[in-house]
Amino acid sequence: MVLKHRWNGCNRKIGTVIEYYPKNKRMKITFHEVMPKPLAHLQHQSKSIWGAHFALETGEKIMLNATSGKGKTTFTHLLSGLRKDYNGTVFFDDHDISQFNPSDWSSWRRKKIAFVFQDLQLFPKLTVKENLELKNNLTHTFSEQTMRTMLEALEIEGKWDAPCEILSMGQQQRVAIIRALAQPFDWLIMDEPFSHLDKGNASRALELIDERCAELNAGFVLTSLGDQHEYDYDRELKL
Repeated sequence: MVLKHRWNGCNRKIGTVIEYYPKNKRMKITFHEVMPKPLAHLQHQSKSIWGAHFALETGEKIMLNATSGKGKTTFTHLLSGLRKDYNGTVFFDDHDISQFNPSDWSSWRRKKIAFVFQDLQLFPKLTVKENLELKNNLTHTFSEQTMRTMLEALEIEGKWDAPCEILSMGQQQRVAIIRALAQPFDWLIMDEPFSHLDKGNASRALELIDERCAELNAGFVLTSLGDQHEYDYDRELKL
């Protein structure tokens, strides 16, 4: 399945961190000696990204591989602004994210970086349609038919009017993935997005993600406990 959409760059009011991004500019994420404070006492392997200097280059498809407790969710929350308890510096392009205010975070997350959190953050009482439309009405990215087509591609087309609270975790994960794709982004950050999916559903979801990222010339980071999901990543990072 090939889905085609367009977006026209990003604007926001003068005086904030993001003022204008042309269509062909893609965000680079740089870590400089970042160490989450709750993980500072642990022994990290020599190839760990914690405490190191490295960059996520534009358009890369990256697996972040680690056992439980090494900071996969911390990594995701740090890049979303949900956690600030770390030493070191993270840059979005040349912007230090520790200096962002709530308005700045809102703009970056609306226009440049999308997330699939491990806890999904769906609204359980709302239907699949309502959860997707809440996001899509802000970003004006997909038509209703496109969202229905994506649900069909992930084999949950019959759940359009179902409250999310009655869906299985695997079904909820697929809804959260589609919701994350319903915006412009340079980076898609996903925290174990296929943990409740079988091999076939994970493959279909990753195909949809790959198509959307290719369309936007965007990159992604997928955290995993070790499963490669039969995808040819550009790089694998370790915690």
